[in-house]
Amino acid sequence: MAMSTEEEISATAQHYLVCSTEDCKSNCQFYCNPCHQGLCERCRDEHQKNPDTENHEVVPYKQRKPQLPEEKCNLHPKRNVDILCKDCNVPLCAKCIFMKEHTGHQLDDLEEKYVEKITFCRSEIFKIQEYYLSTSHGLKKEIKEDVMEIKKTMDVIRNSIEAEAESLKELVDWVTSDKLKQANKIEETLLKTLNSQEKTYEDYTEYLGKLLKEFHSYKSITNFRVLFSDDFENLKIQSIPETTQPVLPVFTAGHFYKDEVSKLLGTVNFPNIKPDNRRIKPMENASTQLKLTGKQTRRDVEKSEVKPTLSLSSSVTKVREYKVPGVNRVCHISSGKSGRLWASDDVGNLVKTDLQGNQLKKIRTSGGSEGYHTVTQDGDLIFTDRKNKVINKIKQNKTIIEFIKTGDWEPISIHSSHINGDILVGMRNDEEAKVTRYNKTGKEIQNIQRDNQGQELYSDPHYITENINGDICTSDCHNQAVVVVNKMGKHRFSYTGQGYMFFPFGICTDLLGHIIVYDGYYENKTVDILDQDGQFLFVLLTSQQSTECPRGICVDDENNFLVGEYFSNIAKVYKYLE
Repeated sequence: MAMSTEEEISATAQHYLVCSTEDCKSNCQFYCNPCHQGLCERCRDEHQKNPDTENHEVVPYKQRKPQLPEEKCNLHPKRNVDILCKDCNVPLCAKCIFMKEHTGHQLDDLEEKYVEKITFCRSEIFKIQEYYLSTSHGLKKEIKEDVMEIKKTMDVIRNSIEAEAESLKELVDWVTSDKLKQANKIEETLLKTLNSQEKTYEDYTEYLGKLLKEFHSYKSITNFRVLFSDDFENLKIQSIPETTQPVLPVFTAGHFYKDEVSKLLGTVNFPNIKPDNRRIKPMENASTQLKLTGKQTRRDVEKSEVKPTLSLSSSVTKVREYKVPGVNRVCHISSGKSGRLWASDDVGNLVKTDLQGNQLKKIRTSGGSEGYHTVTQDGDLIFTDRKNKVINKIKQNKTIIEFIKTGDWEPISIHSSHINGDILVGMRNDEEAKVTRYNKTGKEIQNIQRDNQGQELYSDPHYITENINGDICTSDCHNQAVVVVNKMGKHRFSYTGQGYMFFPFGICTDLLGHIIVYDGYYENKTVDILDQDGQFLFVLLTSQQSTECPRGICVDDENNFLVGEYFSNIAKVYKYLE
């Protein structure tokens, strides 16, 4: 049976539309809009050959215009409405237009306006089905995944609380045992003193008994002259020995409160981070991909919602190399705007150059071989001062200001986020290490130090960067690992290299989310490239391909890969994306 409208046909149903020409049973494939007639291929050809219909608009059936339903005029029941009064926004028949109330009004073809309205409805239906519903389902799925992630996180937190409570109980038991031993020792000391006193009086009582017998012997003696002898005169009762009463110990109850005990067991709270809005792909970009042009930079792509079409090249090509003036080696490179680079060595020299190697500025710092400088979204340079435990900023007007004080912590490495302008700093003190997040005004908003099991994440975070998904990637040579946490500070994974040992140094990411890191172990000396989830992809550069010992690395605005040499002031530029 032929169907009158596309909406009556299920998107997945098997259907067969019959040509509207009388006595023709062929499959309907076309549609004449003026005649509102479905046509098969043969009837279409005949229709277009007919002098009366040769100029009619014949289109594929799915592109047909909807037919205006027949509706009688309220004022002229024998006529159908086919005109729209734009001023009154009411349908009219051919006779209504001559009525006084419509004189001078703008009139439109009702069928055309009807087609516009139906086309709009179809467009909105398509948007709802193809974009709004699918996007909403995707967000619901994301929420379910978040629910599972929250449950996992809270299970870990609960286990951590119980583990801390168990540790506190063990500590209380240990302290209790120690105090009981202390009480027993006090008791032992007091009893020893009292036993000594008791022995003193026992000895004195024995002395008195002997003295008593002696006096009795003198009382019954017959020779009274003995009573006047020196021996008798020397008989005297010794004084009763003096002893002290014991001072009894007193127990002073400890003072502890719920809040203090609560602090001992840690806290559960939200980090001082504004939650990100769920990412909703713009409808106009729903099926569009961005093709990078020569003028588009990495920062343009990072700000875009559209996925780039660049991919890893099958080979790495050296584009150029140049000497960096003012330094004796290139330990770290920061990419700035307009092709400007900042490079540093291991003795505090920090220089700004162009891509031809011309020195534009040089400053002296207390920095070493770490990744201690970065360029902000505004084009300002910020760098760490480990000696004075501050972070300085060089404005584009060349003034140097003290930007952030880090207290007791030495700032080692630093990176300015291309996503939101936050500043990520790797720090350490005598015994610990951490990563601290500041906003672009220098306010501390997050500290990352331990994983969910309470284990230290970092030992020496001497290079740091951020990936396109907000992950914080840190090279930690002492731990022999690239440590990656998400933007909330939760540990995602640690990459420990491909060989027996792994000494990670310079680290950066690209617009595809790859993590690129230099392994400085003497048997390796490779630049490894990982995917966003820490999966090793391949060796991007070997020492034979590039240099004996690269150290500082970065990806510039043109998506080229830069490598600075440790044993010279040479910087090399490679193309690795296509």
